[in-house]
Amino acid sequence: MRVTRAQAEENRERVIETAGRLFREKGFDGVGLNDLMQAAGLTRGGFYGQFESKLDLAVRALSRAQQHNLERWRPLAEQPRQQALQNLIGGYLSRYHQQHPEDGCALAALAVDTARQPEALKEAFTDNLRTFLEFVAGLCDGDGEEQRQERAMAVLSTLVGALVLSRATDDADLARGLRRAASAAALEAGRK
Repeated sequence: MRVTRAQAEENRERVIETAGRLFREKGFDGVGLNDLMQAAGLTRGGFYGQFESKLDLAVRALSRAQQHNLERWRPLAEQPRQQALQNLIGGYLSRYHQQHPEDGCALAALAVDTARQPEALKEAFTDNLRTFLEFVAGLCDGDGEEQRQERAMAVLSTLVGALVLSRATDDADLARGLRRAASAAALEAGRK
């Protein structure tokens, strides 16, 4: 039975969405094509008709995942800066975000993994990082764009670092302490 263009596009989108979740949960190298396609409800044979390679899919999935995360945070831009920054920090460093990388920020979930990947994936990661930094800069205080951008770098570095470390430890108290300390430091960094 021949697949319609609409069905092929729907399948492609499902694979990208599924890959984004699985890559954030298990890393790029932790997801095989068979498992990925099975999780998407498709056969492996359909993969190469949709994507040039696993790298091609990884680039698309990373960008899509981060796009979804940015859409989740975008309503904060309508709040007063102080409140918006505090809400971003609280949500980003939440226990839920720590425990569910598959639903969270691709930057925190895939930063270490991306460092060992081909240049195309690093470029996609960098583009997504710049986009999120620009968003965070809009929530930071500062005298001009350059100062807000610098503060955004401090805020985001603190958030991502704390989230990565809190996910890596098996000590719940330590994880909570990391998130709490990072919350205070990130808020201060964005408001100086």
